[in-house]
Amino acid sequence: QVQLVESGGGLVQAGGSLRLSCAASGRTFSSYTMAWFRQAPGNEREFVAAIRWRDSIVLYADSVKGRFTISRDNAENTVPLQMSSLKPEDTAVYYCAAKFGGFGTYKTDYSYWGQGIQVTVSS
Repeated sequence: QVQLVESGGGLVQAGGSLRLSCAASGRTFSSYTMAWFRQAPGNEREFVAAIRWRDSIVLYADSVKGRFTISRDNAENTVPLQMSSLKPEDTAVYYCAAKFGGFGTYKTDYSYWGQGIQVTVSS
């Protein structure tokens, strides 16, 4: 059974940095794509970034390109999301997600989800 557990959220001032991590367990993820989504109050859950586990090819939403970096750690089986130059509009609950196969940017593409973690950016 796939389990995804997010950690590292919290409160940060605008312009600051925060590092989220997703601990993945339950199977070998070499054929999976791992992603981060976020959902602000009253908004739909939106794609943030994704990484293909087998070759580390990445994809970013335009809104975070150049500020966020997704990676994966084979030894720890984790998917960090390094967030820099944070803005108040980055405030949301951030979710880790996994799907078998290649990239997807819609929440319905992903079969497995973590419980989510709050990130709040103050102005």
